[in-house]
Amino acid sequence: MSIFKTILNTIPRPLLIKASYWVKPAIAWYLKGDNFTDPIDGRSFKKFLPYGYGVQRENALSPSTLSLERHRLMWLFLKDETIFFTSIKKLKVLHIAPEQCFLDIFRKQKNLAYITSDLESPIADVKADICDLPFNENEFDVVFCNHVLEHITNDTKAMQELYRVLKPGGFGIFQIPQDLSREKTFEDNAIVDRKERAKIFGQYDHVRVYGRDYFNKLRSVGFKVDEVDYTKKITPEKRERFCLMKDEILPVCYKL
Repeated sequence: MSIFKTILNTIPRPLLIKASYWVKPAIAWYLKGDNFTDPIDGRSFKKFLPYGYGVQRENALSPSTLSLERHRLMWLFLKDETIFFTSIKKLKVLHIAPEQCFLDIFRKQKNLAYITSDLESPIADVKADICDLPFNENEFDVVFCNHVLEHITNDTKAMQELYRVLKPGGFGIFQIPQDLSREKTFEDNAIVDRKERAKIFGQYDHVRVYGRDYFNKLRSVGFKVDEVDYTKKITPEKRERFCLMKDEILPVCYKL
């Protein structure tokens, strides 16, 4: 087992988040080069770090922002296809389980009123359960909730809360690890052993594997869902340069 895999599977995520602020400057300096570029901060490196709780993906984790493939894809979509960074009207944004790669940049955007929330993350503003959010109905223009729902036992209730707090006309991005070869989502609450969960669900703290029916589950709580394969709009050269995952689907959700 690689050192990165061991770290991911043994150290609690809140501690990993705190430690990463100290470690990443040294790693970014050591790996500086010109083979791959993180589009979020524009810095280039001879390689990215491997990442994965099970099978390790090579060149997945950016040494500078700690972005993964999904974060870089979302960044490019927001920048090139939305008014997220350019809106004249101030957008009120809720970010569930905020990722470090976005945190400081989003906080500095003058056109965003940016609020973060999570039950355990040490970098979240508001400590809250996603199934019982302490926010008003129709409060936010934009909601992000990425790689969270696979951890939540009652994901339907969590989706209903995301829908409740989003304004009509607003949008959200709710990424999840998804097996597109699987028609239906698989879950079994009787599986509680960490090793068994890792084997079946891909990670020790996941409670399901989402299939293609994920998008319809979002629709069932009221969202209009666009299944955006944004990698098709990005050249193969840029996909390789930015270390993106080909054919990853962005679930872009709207409240009408």
